[in-house]
Amino acid sequence: MVLGGGGARGAYQVGVLRGIAARYPNLRVPILVGVSAGAVNATHLAAHRGSFGEAMDALVQHWLSLTPEQVFRVDASSLAANVMRSGFRLVAGGQGHPEQFRGMVDTAPLREFMERVLERNPDGTLPGVDHNLARGHLRAVALCGTSYTTSQSVAWVQGRDITMWERPQRRGEHTRLTVDHVMASTALPLLFPATRVGNEWFGDGGIRLTAPLSPALHLGASRIITIATRYDRNGQEAGRPQVAGYPPPAQVLGVLYNAVFLDLIDQDVVRLQRTNRLVERLPVEHRHGLRVVDILVLRPSRDLGRLAGEYEPRLPRVFRFLTRGLGTRKTESPDVLSLVMFQEDYLRRLIELGEEDAHRQWDRIAAFMERGPIELAAAG
Repeated sequence: MVLGGGGARGAYQVGVLRGIAARYPNLRVPILVGVSAGAVNATHLAAHRGSFGEAMDALVQHWLSLTPEQVFRVDASSLAANVMRSGFRLVAGGQGHPEQFRGMVDTAPLREFMERVLERNPDGTLPGVDHNLARGHLRAVALCGTSYTTSQSVAWVQGRDITMWERPQRRGEHTRLTVDHVMASTALPLLFPATRVGNEWFGDGGIRLTAPLSPALHLGASRIITIATRYDRNGQEAGRPQVAGYPPPAQVLGVLYNAVFLDLIDQDVVRLQRTNRLVERLPVEHRHGLRVVDILVLRPSRDLGRLAGEYEPRLPRVFRFLTRGLGTRKTESPDVLSLVMFQEDYLRRLIELGEEDAHRQWDRIAAFMERGPIELAAAG
């Protein structure tokens, strides 16, 4: 299972997974890959000691308990201080201490939240992951981060009987996962501060992950479910203007974040499908280790950015003032807003939509499940 990024849109993934859990409460997913918000969901699934259904019920409750204040500091003094620091460095030509600016918002509350909901050993590692690996319920879990220090894409992997890999600008690294890895993978560039892991500083895993499916493939997956958080617009919708006149910063940032975090999975799926067709035409003895990989892509039936605009008036006042300053009210689909809208009403709607979409697409999901063996725990 490959769970990509999207900030608050990660709640949509949770809804889809709960919809699947309603039919397959004892499903086991041996390989989990998480990027950005998907890293939060993948880590929870990898560390939970109960069934798939129980894990999803707990994850839904965690998401619904979130508020903006539990993800980043939204008080006026904290936001103003960050804006002033970044503005000072801009007008001062970069003078001053290089660490004065560490993102537009302080995500210390998110770290505290993750440390509360994930059981941890004294050294910060996650005993639930060790437990599931030892029992054979899990083969590997990988979280992806982008090293600002080396510019490489890194997949941190905890698992059994696995082989690491290295490719141009990306590598796998065997480790024991901690909250630091989750925080690094979720650090939206410029908005959230980078996180130090070892001797390197890391940001969001989607920045340089040009092949989002690659960690799962390196870990041996032959069947993949991935849940996208970008609505697939038809030709007419794609050609319709979302802004009138000169694009505000919110529109520019939305296009940028979509290109970095949401579009690459679609390109990777197309590459995989083309490779499948080529491999299928080759005799087995001439495939040289290549294999056909079955993939199921699930995506929202509604534009989650446009949906975010309906809930914007309920944002904390100070934060709402700043986002409106970026022009979020001047675009029909404020995608950048949907990344940071960690408020209960919007998150609940995303979870509900995910469940509805899972039920709506159940024929496709069931057909995928039935095309090959799936790992199911014994009933009860």
